[in-house]
Amino acid sequence: MTGSGPPAPAHRAALAVLRKDLLLELRTLETVPAMALFAVATLVVFHFGLNRDTLSGQLAAGVLTVTLLFAAMLGTGRLFVAEREQGGFDAFLLAPVDRTAMLFAKVAALLVYLVVLELIAVPAFALLLSPPRLGVALPGVALMLALGDLALAVIGTLVSALAVQTRARDLIGPIVGLPLLIPALIATARGLGPLLDRHGSVSPQGKWVAFLALYDLVGALIAYAVFDFLLED
Repeated sequence: MTGSGPPAPAHRAALAVLRKDLLLELRTLETVPAMALFAVATLVVFHFGLNRDTLSGQLAAGVLTVTLLFAAMLGTGRLFVAEREQGGFDAFLLAPVDRTAMLFAKVAALLVYLVVLELIAVPAFALLLSPPRLGVALPGVALMLALGDLALAVIGTLVSALAVQTRARDLIGPIVGLPLLIPALIATARGLGPLLDRHGSVSPQGKWVAFLALYDLVGALIAYAVFDFLLED
């Protein structure tokens, strides 16, 4: 049951929640530094575990995609913790605002976290594993990562909203989220592979760009359709 009065515009409510999340992260530094540290540590493990100074092609793409995925899981796991522990869900449900505003705000917040993560992880990836032609193919890499980030943000937000309602939220998030993200992860890795190959292209293949764009669109529509019910439950 919502409060009295007409609902506030969704974009204003979303911006207010987004601003609150970003300010909270700036004050506490709980999520993004942990994600970045995890990503860098994972890349160090790959560097010494594979005993190679250079990776290229699909192997390099797989290492980068997996590293970013598991670092992102740390961010999705804490996305709704403050609302759950401090009564933010109840206050939001009682406020005269469109409930999907929280969905937009959390997706945007997670996207910001992922961009900051990649600003740290991609240079570390280049330093530790030296993929050939990364600089030349950087616009294509950025495009593929942006489409992959949107998939992670939308599905991660949806799964996090479901998982935070349970006691085993640290388990439910990966168990539910990873299978849903497999198509997007495969497409991201396959799209990045030729870009990181010594003799590959400098632009991603159109089929992987189109697949990820379609996946993002379908995921966003599903999240928009079911988010209200997850928030109420």
